[in-house]
Amino acid sequence: MAETSSSQTQKAAAGRRKEVIGMVVSNRMQKTIVVQVVRQKGHAFYGRVVSKAKKFYAHDEKGAAQIGDFVRLEETRPLSKLKRWRLKEVLRKAALAPEAPVAQAS
Repeated sequence: MAETSSSQTQKAAAGRRKEVIGMVVSNRMQKTIVVQVVRQKGHAFYGRVVSKAKKFYAHDEKGAAQIGDFVRLEETRPLSKLKRWRLKEVLRKAALAPEAPVAQAS
């Protein structure tokens, strides 16, 4: 009986996936987005708040995320050399759509 309760707690802990929130900085690849996550932490000695930025490669199956969107990522199994995250949801769309190159008519 003690074995089943300990195995249940291990499954519950293993079933939780990490989630991060960040801004999409690139969507040029097919089904892949690059998300920059900025974390703020107090310096251990000086106490000043220090920002650390890290980029994550995430799988975007439907191509829903655009540059400037804020998204929530969920940890997943390795999908490629760099991709270990999956797009869970788009939290906030970008205010302005990125400009598309326009051909000049002469």
